Amino acid sequence: MTRGWPDIASLELLVGIDDLGSLGAAARAVGMAQPNASRAIRQLEQRFGGTLLERSPRGSSLTAQGTMIVHWARQLLADAERLLDAAAALQVEHEAHLTVTSSMTVAEYLLPTWLGTLRQVNPEVQIHLVVCNSLQVLEHVTNGTCDIGFVEGPSVPDDLNKITVARDRLVVVVHPSHPWARRRRPLTMAELAATPLLAREPGSGTRRTVDLALQEFDRPAPLLELGSGAAIRTSALNGVGPAVISTLAVSDVLKSGELRMVEVTGLDLQRTLRAVWRGPRKLSGPAGELLKLVLRSARDQR
Repeated sequence: MTRGWPDIASLELLVGIDDLGSLGAAARAVGMAQPNASRAIRQLEQRFGGTLLERSPRGSSLTAQGTMIVHWARQLLADAERLLDAAAALQVEHEAHLTVTSSMTVAEYLLPTWLGTLRQVNPEVQIHLVVCNSLQVLEHVTNGTCDIGFVEGPSVPDDLNKITVARDRLVVVVHPSHPWARRRRPLTMAELAATPLLAREPGSGTRRTVDLALQEFDRPAPLLELGSGAAIRTSALNGVGPAVISTLAVSDVLKSGELRMVEVTGLDLQRTLRAVWRGPRKLSGPAGELLKLVLRSARDQR
């Protein structure tokens, strides 16, 4: 592997290939000419010492090594985005500021729409988003380092204000080639508990929900610990192993058949997604505006 810093634009391109399913679409999304995009992928493969991309008539898909690189690239790009946001915020005076912390599932699948709507309603607000796991979100809220947080964990401390903003369900998913995809009967909870799974890191709401549901069983170590639902989705799509993941993350690939859902007898992983904050029961300012439009969106979807 060649030492040195990878090119940020090339990493953005690689993530785009994972999201969009083709080199051409990813190149257009990042504003890169196709020949330059192909060259950028070759340079990344030289730098990381392995093949990152497999091409087929249906499009492009990541190799197992590429999947892991994309997992870390997403975090690096998120940090770079926060750096740019912070630099921009230093230049802005007299503007309304809003600091939001959010767990991964909410940040990946719900917050973009919510924050986009807030910017339409209040274009002057300067938004700073911190994405971390649910336990860390609660720490930010408790320490007063954010205005509002969003969590997916099963519990919230009694000294914090909280309100339900959405619900989701965790499901067991596998690649169509996995033996579980051909089962005629549901898994038992014991069978699931005995299997190494693709898992989120300790402290995440998803990990905590699964651990509580299977706490009566002795369980092996996770197959892989990954820092986001997107990384787990990608690994499952590449056949790395079974996973427990939010329906928000996999509804499209379940419909297309790229992943298969596996029923588990007696396992109910419905979850409540909550907004949390400290201080006065009624939020004011940009945080109050955000909460109002989130609750309005929840009512409209019922």
